[in-house]
Amino acid sequence: MSLVKLTIKGISYSQTQNGAYALILNEVDGERKLPIVIGAFEAQSIAIALEKEIKPPRPLTHDLFRNFAERFDIVVKQVIIHKLVDGVFFSSIICERDKIEEIIDARTSDAIALALRFNAPIFTYKNILDKAGIYLKISPDPEKEGAEEHADVLSAPQAFAGTETISGEGYSQYSLQELHELLDGAVQNEDYEKAAKIRDEISKRES
Repeated sequence: MSLVKLTIKGISYSQTQNGAYALILNEVDGERKLPIVIGAFEAQSIAIALEKEIKPPRPLTHDLFRNFAERFDIVVKQVIIHKLVDGVFFSSIICERDKIEEIIDARTSDAIALALRFNAPIFTYKNILDKAGIYLKISPDPEKEGAEEHADVLSAPQAFAGTETISGEGYSQYSLQELHELLDGAVQNEDYEKAAKIRDEISKRES
């Protein structure tokens, strides 16, 4: 079976599942997206890894794993989403130590959080993408023009119906200085979801 490389498109909050998030993976050489339900902690951990400027005051669980692995010369080479059963994705982490390769079973959310920290590529098999991959429509709402694609037709895993992309909305009234102060406070309080939203607003202003 052929492997398909994926990148992270974004993270969406589910309005239909309390505390659930949708991690949206993008097919590198195609237009399909692969949405995966993840928990709040894993969503925040992935968001932090994506936001290079947000540095937690103490290591998170996935940071601890990376530090532990690096101390013992273990390298995460790649992550493969290899199975889909009843809406649940199964993943493997391909590791290497002393030129010996090992395959470790992992939850997909944990595997991707680690892949980001090791700059490791993420793959899935073509048959999984054929089965669960979808096309995300761009919102026709003119007020959202230029915004990221959002999951308004996530019927493949229907749990995502009505998701919305995390953005900096709600912080437009603050100055850049105030936003940087809010960002520092959010990081110190370990409110990384809020920090990601503020960082998004800052990036939009500074781009």
